Amino acid sequence: MIKPQKINKLVLATGNEGKVTELSAMLCGLDIEVLPQGEFITQEAEESGGTFVENAIIKARHAAKMSGLPAIADDSGLVVDSLEGAPGIYSARFAGPQASDQDNITKLLADMQDIPTHLRQAKFVCVLVFMRHEHDPTPLICQGVWQGQISQACHGENGFGYDPVFWLADLDCSSAQLTKQQKNTLSHRGQALQQLLSQLVG
Repeated sequence: MIKPQKINKLVLATGNEGKVTELSAMLCGLDIEVLPQGEFITQEAEESGGTFVENAIIKARHAAKMSGLPAIADDSGLVVDSLEGAPGIYSARFAGPQASDQDNITKLLADMQDIPTHLRQAKFVCVLVFMRHEHDPTPLICQGVWQGQISQACHGENGFGYDPVFWLADLDCSSAQLTKQQKNTLSHRGQALQQLLSQLVG
């Protein structure tokens, strides 16, 4: 187990402002200074892996190498059953390399326009990797999964990414209609981080 008193600082290996905000908020209970990778890295790691796990490890290793600090990397995305798992690891660039969140949502809704409600199941998947250093042979790997479905239109203004179209039938709202506290408790990222925290402080 990793003892928190041995870690004074760590770097978050993501350039996504939404992820930085969410992860920083969830980590605030630890007596650890959390720094964004932008303070150390001018160029992000190339996400050349074929899975969420591979990409998270690539990003964590890159951040640890560039910063000299322990690193937490997140790789996450939306997996839609009727699209054979797409957008998956390409979620952030589903509509193209420079796509905005709205561009990606527009493409997703267009691709699913003929799919009936009962076949619109989807899930958010998050893999978090913690590496003590660049050559860490036993990184901590945690995964969270959040089940839902894709709505026919956008609802809500909170969150980021695909949140406005990720519908939660049991709550009768979208992820973008949750408060930050609700989302952090329920989400794929919140689940993965709770697993990681239990190991960091165990």
